[in-house]
Amino acid sequence: QVQLVESGGGLVQAGGSLRLSCAASGITFSIYHMGWYRQTPGEQRELVAVMHTGGYTNYADSVKGRFTISRDNVKNTMYLQMLSLKPEDTAVYLCNARRPGTEGQYWGQGTQVTVSS
Repeated sequence: QVQLVESGGGLVQAGGSLRLSCAASGITFSIYHMGWYRQTPGEQRELVAVMHTGGYTNYADSVKGRFTISRDNVKNTMYLQMLSLKPEDTAVYLCNARRPGTEGQYWGQGTQVTVSS
């Protein structure tokens, strides 16, 4: 059974930092592209950052220079280091695993990040 479990969310003041983790099980982690998405009520889910199997990364313009995605293929875990947080970063952050060349993908349940002004 595939599981993606996010952790590390919480309440932080503007300018603060958080580190999210996504622990994966039930998949061969190293062959999956991994990504972070976020969603707020009434809005579409948006890509925050993605890291491909070969190390390629891509970020939403709104987080470039502030967020860093990384992965540990030994621990089967993906991370998102978030610095200089802004109130507009408030959202549920979801972990995504997508197998390249297929339509197969998995989602975690999400972790809430709230940034107060």
